[in-house]
Amino acid sequence: MKPSLTDVSLFSEATLLDPYEAYQTLRDEAPVYFVPEMNLYAITRYDLVREAIRDTRVFSSQFGDFLAGAQKILFDSAPPAAQQRLLALTAQLIELPPTMLTLDEPEHTRYRSLVAELFTASRIRAAEASVQTVIDETIDRFAGETAIDFMTAFADPVPLLIIGDRLGVPRSDRDFFDHAATEAAGTLRLSPMTPDAQIERAETALALQRYLIDLIEARRTQPEDDMISQLANSRLADEDRQLTHGECLSILNQFLVAGHETTTSAFGWGMLHLTSRPEAQAALRGDAKRVRTFVEEALRLDAPVQGLPRLVTQDTELGGVPLKAGSMVMLRFGAANRDERQFPDPDVLDLDRPKAGAQLAFGSGVHHCIGAPLARQELNLGFAALFDRIESVSLDASQAPPSAEPSFVLRNLPHLPLQVTWR
Repeated sequence: MKPSLTDVSLFSEATLLDPYEAYQTLRDEAPVYFVPEMNLYAITRYDLVREAIRDTRVFSSQFGDFLAGAQKILFDSAPPAAQQRLLALTAQLIELPPTMLTLDEPEHTRYRSLVAELFTASRIRAAEASVQTVIDETIDRFAGETAIDFMTAFADPVPLLIIGDRLGVPRSDRDFFDHAATEAAGTLRLSPMTPDAQIERAETALALQRYLIDLIEARRTQPEDDMISQLANSRLADEDRQLTHGECLSILNQFLVAGHETTTSAFGWGMLHLTSRPEAQAALRGDAKRVRTFVEEALRLDAPVQGLPRLVTQDTELGGVPLKAGSMVMLRFGAANRDERQFPDPDVLDLDRPKAGAQLAFGSGVHHCIGAPLARQELNLGFAALFDRIESVSLDASQAPPSAEPSFVLRNLPHLPLQVTWR
């Protein structure tokens, strides 16, 4: 039974862990809903989310101040000694200017075009063999084990290895890089953190910046076929200059999240859905078309990015609700993806769903995720390879049941204990 509107609290722990009943209430009763805790409007209906995404003039992506405000709330919760340490660390960080995620046209394309050629269909096809090798070698490392944590055995390492290779991070540095990339992704979760955890994250962010700057400078002297080389040697034509360190770091940080956190989450939630559907596991084996539909369904049912903000630039209305210039809205992709007005039986995993690719997990329009083709490649190849070698999976009842990490933006699954039967 769905909660009443008066019972909905998007920031309660129960809702952060499982938001879908609350989303249904909001879609039905208040699809443009004011959230006082964050001073923004949550948009939950598919048609309204799409409308806002397409109107980039009125619903701007310049929401950097919102993210800074959320980080300040965390900072203010820390005691004075921790705040002093955080200020000292922040003073050493290079400020990251807005590049792709928090810019509108034409500035957005100005930066996006610098790396777009790395994600063309031909480049993605050319990389398929290397992606397949990473997947197969990762499965080899736990093949035959009957009890695994799927996240640590497969869902985490595969995207990290692939995005690390794509960026140009040496394999010898991967222990540091994997930890730092995971911490970087955590900044978008907007989850509660202890002061010690905030300090550790800031220390890691500083170490990662220094590491990446060293790589950028090395690639300016000796470029290779990777994203860091591409950014290090690109020039902004209108200003006839190379990118600053801050601009390079800003773009790289976005790919650290988009390139592994979202794909890791999709692997995890997709596999969790399959644990209760043995017939779906069998249906995927050897059927590339159904694997593709399954991947879209996994992304739809649990969007790795549950929502992103937009800044209202002029007085307007959405869904009949007036919005003042300067207001902030949060486009809830996770809610739109389960809108029965768009997807019949929206809570059901349907391997034959028509137009499953209409889901909004990767956004839409100008800001459609540039790395979506790579993520889809990893997910399609990964699930196909897994069920080519695995007969069946089920939850490991001897372990604590899997649960999401409470987060308002990202929906990730830290652990997924499985019992595995091999073919």
